[in-house]
Amino acid sequence: MRRETWGDPDTGQHSWFDPTLLEGAEGKPPEDEAFVRLWRGFMTGRVMMALAVGLLQLFAYGLGQQLHPVVPPLCAAYLAATVAFRLIGRPKAPGQPFGRQWPLTVGVDLTVYSLLQLLQPGALNYSPLFALPLLLVSVLGSMRLALGTAAGITLLLLSSVWWASITTTGESGPRMLEAALIGSGYFLVALLVNQMASRLAREQSRSRRSQVAAHLQTQVNELVIETLSDGVAVVDRDGVVRAANPAARHLLGGAEGATNVPFGLATEASWWPLLDLVHSAFDGDTAGDTDVLLHHAGQGQRRLRVRTRLTSNSSPAAESLCVLFLHDLREMEARLRTEKLAAMGRMSTAVAHEIRNPLAAIVQANALLDEELTDPAHKRLAAMVRQNAHRLAKITEEVLDISRVQQQLDAPAAAAIDLDAAVGLGCAEWNTHQEAGHALTIKLAAPEVAVEFDPEHLRRILVNLLDNARRYAGRHPDSIQVTTRLSDAGAALLSVWSDGQPMEPAVEKHLFEPFFSSESRSTGLGLYICRELCARHSARIGYLRESRATARGSVGGNAFIVAFRAPVQDSELSEDDLASSPADSST
Repeated sequence: MRRETWGDPDTGQHSWFDPTLLEGAEGKPPEDEAFVRLWRGFMTGRVMMALAVGLLQLFAYGLGQQLHPVVPPLCAAYLAATVAFRLIGRPKAPGQPFGRQWPLTVGVDLTVYSLLQLLQPGALNYSPLFALPLLLVSVLGSMRLALGTAAGITLLLLSSVWWASITTTGESGPRMLEAALIGSGYFLVALLVNQMASRLAREQSRSRRSQVAAHLQTQVNELVIETLSDGVAVVDRDGVVRAANPAARHLLGGAEGATNVPFGLATEASWWPLLDLVHSAFDGDTAGDTDVLLHHAGQGQRRLRVRTRLTSNSSPAAESLCVLFLHDLREMEARLRTEKLAAMGRMSTAVAHEIRNPLAAIVQANALLDEELTDPAHKRLAAMVRQNAHRLAKITEEVLDISRVQQQLDAPAAAAIDLDAAVGLGCAEWNTHQEAGHALTIKLAAPEVAVEFDPEHLRRILVNLLDNARRYAGRHPDSIQVTTRLSDAGAALLSVWSDGQPMEPAVEKHLFEPFFSSESRSTGLGLYICRELCARHSARIGYLRESRATARGSVGGNAFIVAFRAPVQDSELSEDDLASSPADSST
C-alpha cells in the first residue's frame, strides 16, 4: 500500500523523503529486534513443548498406561524451568560460543528428553524432540556449538538404543542404524541452519549499515535543502505542495497556510501562475524557466524566476511529482549589481587619477587668475571656483575610498562636533536648496552633545537621508521629521523619519547594498555611501518601520537611525540603540 503522508502527525515535522527509508533507523537496530523476537520465539516454543510433553503424560496415564515415578515430577520441573527462563532470561548477541545460557536451555532440553526416552515404557520415541534444541543452538549459537550439540544428540540416541538392547530382548541392529541416520540428519540440519542463520545475520548487518548511511544522507540532504537561499517546493499533479523549504515559503508569501505543508496552490489567487506552470509541466512532460509575477494583497508584487523539473518514475504505478525551484529576481539583480560594483572598483582608480589632474590644473589656474583680479565680483567668482573645486576633489577621494571598501581604521579620529548644531545647519541648508520647508520638522533633543564625526560626512549623510525621505513622503507639514536624542546607553541618535509607505521585506533586506534601488532612475548609492561613512566613524545606521505622532494622529512610516559612537563606552553599544525610537513607535 502506497504511503501518502509526508510527515509526523504528532510533531508536525516533515521529511523531504519517503519516511519508509527511516523505519528502524532509530532505537534498536533492525537485526537486534529480529534476534530478540527469534529468541523469544524459541523460548516460547520450549514452554509449549514442555506443556505438550506434560499433557502427553497425562493423556497416557488416562488411557491406563503406567508411568515411571520420576516422569511426572520431571515434566513439572521442566515446565517450571522453561517458564522461568522465558520470563527472566535475557538474550545475548547471535553467534555466541558456549556460555551460561546454553546449559540452562539446550542442556536442560537434552537431559529431559534423554530421561524421557529412557524412562518411558513402550514404543514411544522422543527423538524428534531433539530438533528444537538443535535448531535453537544452530540459529543463535556458533558453528562449533551447533555441531557439538548434534554430536551430543547422536551419542544420546545411540546410547539409548544400546541401553534398550541390554534391558530388552530383540534385534538392536535396525534401531542402531535408525539412530545413526537420525544423528547424521541432525548433523546436516545443524550445518545448513547455522550457515543460513549466519548469512541472514550478515545480510541484516549490511542492510542496517546501508540504512544508517541512507538515514545520514537523508539528514544531510534535508539540511542542505532547508538552508538553501533559493526556494524548493515539491508539488503533485493536483497542485498540492507536499514539501517546501523556508526560502520557498518566504518567497510564496501571501497566505498563512504557506507556513505549513501540505497546502494547495489553488487556495490563493496569487499562486495561480505557479499552478499553471505545474499543470504545463505535467501535461507536456517538459521543464523550463519562466518569470512570474505574484500579486499579494497588501504586500505588493514579487518577481520570481521559476524552474520546473519532473521526478523520474522507475515504474508506471509510481507517482510523479513536480519540483519548483524559485529564485527571487531582485536578489539576482542585486548580485549583478554587486558584480558591477566590483568592476567599477577596479576602474575607479584610473578614473580618480584622470579627475585629479584636471582638478589640480583648475585649482592652480584659478589661484593664478585670482592674483590678477581686482574686481570684488570677480574675486567672489574665483572663490566659488576654488571652493567647489576643493569640494569636488574631496568627493572624488571619498568615492574612491568607498569603491575600494576601505574603512580607514588607522586614519586619525575626527574632531568632536556639536550634534544638534551640525544637524540643524545641515537641515537648514537642505531645506533652502529643496524648498521643502513646509514638509520638514526638526526636533533636536541632544543639547551640548558632541560626537566624533566629520562635519562634511555628517552633512552628506543627512542630505542623502533627506533626499530619500522626500522621494516617498507626503506634503504635510510633519511628513518628514528629523530628531536627535540620547539612548539609554549614552549614545547619540539621529533619526530621519518620513510618512511614506513601509518598505517591503524584499527591499528592506538590500537597502544598504550598492546599486540597489526600487526606482529605475536612482543609482542606489545613497544609502550605501551613508553606511560606509558611518562605519568609517564607528557609527551604525539602520532602518525601522515606525509609527510616529503627528497632527493627523499616529502615522506609520520609515525611519533611518544613525547611532553614533558613545563618548566613553563605545564597545557597549547594544542592538537596542538602533531598535529604540521616539514615542509612539512600533517596529
